Amino acid sequence: MATTTETHAMRRAIALSARALGATAPNPVVGCVILDTAGEIVGEGWHRKAGGPHAEVHALRAAGEAARGGTAVVTLEPCNHTGRTGPCAQALIEAGVSRVVHAVSDPSPAASGGAATLRAAGVDVESGLLAEEAEAVNVAWLTSVRRRRPYVRWKYAATLDGRIAAADGSSRWITSAESREDVHRLRAEADAVVVGSGTLLADDPHLAVRGIRDAVQPLRVVVDSRARVTGEARVLDGAAPTLIAVSKDADTAHLPGVDVVRLPYAPDSAPGLDVSALLAELHTRGVRSVLLEGGPTLAGAFVAAGAVDAVVGYIAPALLGAGRNALGDAGISTIAQALRLDVTDVARLGPDLRITAVPAAPAADPIAPTAAQEL
Repeated sequence: MATTTETHAMRRAIALSARALGATAPNPVVGCVILDTAGEIVGEGWHRKAGGPHAEVHALRAAGEAARGGTAVVTLEPCNHTGRTGPCAQALIEAGVSRVVHAVSDPSPAASGGAATLRAAGVDVESGLLAEEAEAVNVAWLTSVRRRRPYVRWKYAATLDGRIAAADGSSRWITSAESREDVHRLRAEADAVVVGSGTLLADDPHLAVRGIRDAVQPLRVVVDSRARVTGEARVLDGAAPTLIAVSKDADTAHLPGVDVVRLPYAPDSAPGLDVSALLAELHTRGVRSVLLEGGPTLAGAFVAAGAVDAVVGYIAPALLGAGRNALGDAGISTIAQALRLDVTDVARLGPDLRITAVPAAPAADPIAPTAAQEL
């Protein structure tokens, strides 16, 4: 059973892992703390970028000989494969640690098995310490492994009556400077920012991260089935990489040198491009987390496709009474089909509220037998 010292060390490791959000794709964010035989912290580290040393290696280097006989506390099961770096399980064995405590087991087929390797070498291994907290920080990568698509966070800004623009189309600024600053944090934590052609043509957004030091710029993605974007659009200014997703028959002759991907239309006569195909393409490109900033039409398409993992709504204390709704047609025609959400956080940002929610787990079927009953 984990000690109080190990629990404190795990909380520190989780905090360290969060420092690299948005910078490690296609790898996970991981933090590690090394305790010596007396339970004192002698080394810390976190995975900073793909291709660089893993968290355990950084921490072991900092600890040196003090790691021998000590404990490694790490947010994710140490990897067991050789890629651009060597296996962390072997590095821990060679460093002479006697115990490894990890929060989350690695679900990826290529890298899992580190715990078994450590145990086979005589290392005491414990898993599951603060697993929920560690999963929350690493949710994008874990989702990408489990669902084979990027984690999608839909962000919108609206008035208290749910309008994202006035009747004349004006929308700057519905929310406060504090809320807009927080959006840049979300962008910095994402591997890609996605908008639709309607948002692009109406607002000409830049979509790059501003005001955050050393932020890795996310891929800017425009879903533009008819290739209406022009070379003057701000997303093509070179400040960050940009991808334009168009239909297979779109004319892109006016976009020389622009990274373009051709995708099929949505199935079942739904408008726009196939959301699943878009996410599969982004996953292939190493994107593990997506910030969806598109307007109501694109947001509705993602909701209809079951591809929204979290919602972040910035709600301003203002009323418009008319104008564009935050969410368009999502294939929901009756109250019974409503996508129910669990609120996970509410914060005050200047005059606004930021509400974070995730899709609620489906209610258990009272008629269906439980796993225990089936046994």
